[in-house]
Amino acid sequence: MSEHVAIIGAGVIGAAWAARFVMHGIDVKVSDPNPEAGRIVDEILDNARAAWGDLDLPSPTEGSVAVVGSIAEAVEGAIHVQESVPEDPAIKVPILEQIAAACPPDTVVASSTSGIKPSDLQPSITNPERLVVGHPYNPVYLVPVVEVVGGDLTSQDAIDAAMATYDRVSMKPIHVRVEIDAFIGDRLLEAVWREALWLVNDGVATTQEIDDVMRYGFGLRWAQMGLFETYRIAGGEGGFGHFIR
Repeated sequence: MSEHVAIIGAGVIGAAWAARFVMHGIDVKVSDPNPEAGRIVDEILDNARAAWGDLDLPSPTEGSVAVVGSIAEAVEGAIHVQESVPEDPAIKVPILEQIAAACPPDTVVASSTSGIKPSDLQPSITNPERLVVGHPYNPVYLVPVVEVVGGDLTSQDAIDAAMATYDRVSMKPIHVRVEIDAFIGDRLLEAVWREALWLVNDGVATTQEIDDVMRYGFGLRWAQMGLFETYRIAGGEGGFGHFIR
C-alpha cells in the first residue's frame, strides 16, 4: 500500500493543502462532510496546476486524491494528518480526538489553525505529544511558509517530523519556539491591518490606494528581503545601526 497524507476538512485551506501534497507526488485522502468536497478539491487542484504552469515550476508525477467516507478511513495508515476544519476549538477538539484515536500512534497530527494555541487543542487527544500547529498561508499550493508550533505536551520528535514533511513538499517551515496567540505572521499582519483601517477611517486613503502602496512599494522589497534586511540595506555602509540612528 502506498503512503498517503490525510486531509481533514476540505475548505479553501484544506483543499489547497491537498493540492500541495498531490503536486509533489504524494497520495491524499480527504475527509469532509460537505457533499461538494470533491468538486472543491478538484477546482483548487486545477488552480494549482495552472499556477505551477504559469510559473514554470517543476511538476513531478502527481499523487492521487480520494475523498473518503470517514475520518477513520482517511487517517488509517497516514504518514501525516493535516486538520483544517473551522477555526473554533469546540469543533476542532472533537475532530482531533477522532483523528488521534484512529491514526497510527506516532503519526503527526497538525492543525492549520491561524491562532489557537496547540496547548488548548491537545490535552484530550490520544498521544497528545504528536500534535502540532502547522499554520500555512493562502494559497497553500503556492506560498511556501508554514509556522510549526508545539504545545506544552508536544515532543521534539513531532516538531522535527512535521518540519521534515513540510520541507519534503517544498515549504519553508518556521519553528515558532514560543507558544503565542496568532503566532508570528498573523501578529505582524494584524498590526498592518489595524493601521490600514485607521487610514481608511480617517479619510487619509482608500482601500485601493493602500493596496497599491503595498503592491507597488514595500511589498516588492519585502518579498525579496523581508523587514530587517530592507532596513539594514537602507542604512547604507552604516547598516542597521545607522538606519536606527
